Amino acid sequence: MIRKVLLGTALLLVLVVALYVRFHHSAPPLETAYAGNRTVTVYSTSAQVREQVASVSFGDRLEVLQRFQNQVKVRTTTGVVGWIGEGDLLSADLWQTLKDLEAKSATMPAVARGHTRVPSNLRIEPGRDSPRVRQLNKDIPVEMMARQPELVAPAANASAGEESVDASPPESATPGDHKSNDRKSKSRKSDARKSDAHKSEDKPEPKREDWWLVRAHLSDQAVLAGWLLGRFVELDVPSPLPDYATSAGMRIVAWNELNRVPSASGKPMAQYLLLGIHGPEGQPCDFTSLRVYTWGKQRDRYETAFVESNVCGKLPITRLQSAGPAVDITFSFLDASNGAPERRTYQMHQTIVRLVRDGNAPKPRKRTR
Repeated sequence: MIRKVLLGTALLLVLVVALYVRFHHSAPPLETAYAGNRTVTVYSTSAQVREQVASVSFGDRLEVLQRFQNQVKVRTTTGVVGWIGEGDLLSADLWQTLKDLEAKSATMPAVARGHTRVPSNLRIEPGRDSPRVRQLNKDIPVEMMARQPELVAPAANASAGEESVDASPPESATPGDHKSNDRKSKSRKSDARKSDAHKSEDKPEPKREDWWLVRAHLSDQAVLAGWLLGRFVELDVPSPLPDYATSAGMRIVAWNELNRVPSASGKPMAQYLLLGIHGPEGQPCDFTSLRVYTWGKQRDRYETAFVESNVCGKLPITRLQSAGPAVDITFSFLDASNGAPERRTYQMHQTIVRLVRDGNAPKPRKRTR
């Protein structure tokens, strides 16, 4: 009898210990974090010789138990304990910032669409030093909402193999007649100009690059918001806009379909507002040139209906369509050509586009071609 009691007690103790080990977390978590990559492998140890004990997906909740160099000991929601790289972890604060960014971007209109041309890091804020949200694979579709230029650190320029900014050319001598006794003065001015030129060469203008707030459409149908380096995006510009932009010597930034009109074949053809910029990236203006392309039914091709190249436009474009048989299109944007942004409004009636309100000038300015 005593033997049976002892055996039952031993079995009960084993059961209690097993339940304790299974459900009791001896190590309280230091903090809560989230998996920061599409798939994160959890390893048995932080050593080089290790085995996989679990895997978690992007956004899975993890408890941080310990940190060692660039390795983090975590516990999954299923109770598995293991190690992952610190770069595969998003803190609770970053995760909340990401959620706020997603909510903000959901209310913003897309100004352009494209796809990643190379594997690209999606970041919380614009800039290479900003925390990474997740690495996007090549050919991930993205919607672009807002642009922000950011300074490029010299170290980043060197590491990326980018060309340095050309130094400003030396100032040319002022034309005019000089007396012989002015030679010394002229020589001093020339030396000063050379000195200024050397200073300009020693201290080139800081380079800037374009960052875009995007919505990335992932393969698992999830939508993720963040900031992406603009040159890593290949724009999906509808044909034939790229050909027109190339002939005009401008780089496309955004575009907007204004309306659709019937063609000779009866097929509806889109008419476009094209926004672009001349020169390198990182400029203060989102776009400096706008063009309207309408469909010419007689010639059965696109024609340039309107050109404006004297703006410092800010995205997005506000577009309105009036009711009625004429169906006029009105679009506007903020223009910072003269400092403080003022709204410029254009109206399109059939194939005629005109500036109807310019907050920066007392008289409307229009240039048609």
